[in-house]
Amino acid sequence: MTAPDTAVLRVAGRPVGRYVTRPELPARLSPRPYLHPVTTLAGTTVTELTPADHAHHLGVGVAVPDIEGHNFWGGRTFVRDRGPTELDNHGAQRHTAFARRDPDGFVEELRWVAAGTELLRERRTVAATQLTGSAWALDFTFSLTNVTSGPLSLGSPATNGRPGAAYGGFFWRARKEAEPPRVFTPDAEGEDAVHGRRAAWLALAGSDWTLVFAAATDATRRDPWFVRAGEYPGVGSSLASAERLAVPAGDTVVRRIVTVVADGRLEPDQAAALAGKAVAA
Repeated sequence: MTAPDTAVLRVAGRPVGRYVTRPELPARLSPRPYLHPVTTLAGTTVTELTPADHAHHLGVGVAVPDIEGHNFWGGRTFVRDRGPTELDNHGAQRHTAFARRDPDGFVEELRWVAAGTELLRERRTVAATQLTGSAWALDFTFSLTNVTSGPLSLGSPATNGRPGAAYGGFFWRARKEAEPPRVFTPDAEGEDAVHGRRAAWLALAGSDWTLVFAAATDATRRDPWFVRAGEYPGVGSSLASAERLAVPAGDTVVRRIVTVVADGRLEPDQAAALAGKAVAA
């Protein structure tokens, strides 16, 4: 039986994703709602939860490593001139309510809290849509509003002095297999060629599955992609890459990623067609 505050996403009557709103996790992992498992229409799981290599990776969700010094990503904090450091600075995302919940999606209200203070209020909209007999799309939008009386600054290890580590924002920890996945965009291929670059979409292709991440708004397209394939498979959209993201009091940051979840290994032309169809849908 599904808990009252847990959502199961369905496409054409099939369960394709489970959304956990109140996970029982230690503070060091920055507890937050997540989607896991997420599966293809044929039933292949394409997410991982608390893997041995990075216990703070929680399926699909939103995580930010530095909000005014508070860690909403989990694990160690990158400190300039010190490197990754264990700090007691972890925040948590707290599910408030579902404003709407249907078999194919939901609208959720959340509070981002650290040190007893609410920093951000979020509205998260998630929807699942069938694209073909072997592919569906996960439409994920998050809106973060600064509810404090002053400005907030969002950062990443990259803005704190670690080159190439601009993670923070939407993040998908994918299935780890014996061989690294193929990664490509419309005009580049390989982890080194696509990491830290902007592209309308980016694909991660495993043994018998493909994920195509499409940036669905102008603001989202301006964010570079954070990509890992060799060390572990994961894709994110970077909120703070070259510089910190300032959010004045009362302002809202909105991003939208639409992810194609497909059976089989897609070629670039197939990925492009499905990405376009997913965003349009």
